[in-house]
Amino acid sequence: MAHLRLHVLDLGRLRMNARILVGRGPLPFPKMVEAPISAFCIDHPDGRVLFDTGCHPQSMGPQGRWPQDYQRDYAHLGGEECCLPHRLEQLGLGPNDFRYVVLSHMHSDHAGCTEFFRKSRIIVHAGEFAAAMAAYKNRDQRAYGWQDTDACLAAELDWRQVADDEGDLSLHEEVRLLNFGRGHAAGMLALSVDLPEAGRIVLASDAVYCAENLLERRPPRWLADATGYERAMDRIRALANAVGARVRHNTTLNTAGTRHEIHTQLLARSQRGLRP
Repeated sequence: MAHLRLHVLDLGRLRMNARILVGRGPLPFPKMVEAPISAFCIDHPDGRVLFDTGCHPQSMGPQGRWPQDYQRDYAHLGGEECCLPHRLEQLGLGPNDFRYVVLSHMHSDHAGCTEFFRKSRIIVHAGEFAAAMAAYKNRDQRAYGWQDTDACLAAELDWRQVADDEGDLSLHEEVRLLNFGRGHAAGMLALSVDLPEAGRIVLASDAVYCAENLLERRPPRWLADATGYERAMDRIRALANAVGARVRHNTTLNTAGTRHEIHTQLLARSQRGLRP
């Protein structure tokens, strides 16, 4: 196994109504929550990988990229110091240091800094790219930031669109692209990373918000495709079972002497990461 490291980058938080995360039944947290935004940097000898790019530094404010009503409903907290360029600088890195940038999807809190990565291969689901382009054409900013998309197009990035029928793909021997397809968004991608000590980690982004979605089968309020979402949930559960792991709130478990973790970017949110 190659020597690789996984860095979790804190990109601030989104303040939102908790019903966005759990659409029915009792709420496991207060009505308004601050949900963490993360990116993941994978150091690999064959090329560094970045998973998601967070919010653009100029998303908020009177002249911000996001519409005012969107800023009200999904306030980005943390300021510019919590945006991706600053976090990479803290690691001694810049946008030119990445071979691949994988976008779980193109919503504005996950793809806001993509424009900076002009020397990277940008990997996105083909259905999601089409949805973002349709929103751009119609100036629909409910999920996809118009100015973010405009800046990406102006940058003439190196896009690699992954189709549904391609299935899962390998970026490196230890880093595998998981093709979830439609669900939370029009096309979702995740990463499976095999770390030398921690074992297998699945970075699922918004394919699952919290443990209540995954373990109690309580979906979030808004979905692009409810059937596709349930299919992704089944895949995540199967990934856990395939390595003999159980899924708990941001918890690693020992099974047959090997540690495995299902790290959904929020089994982190459920217990530890959500703030009232």
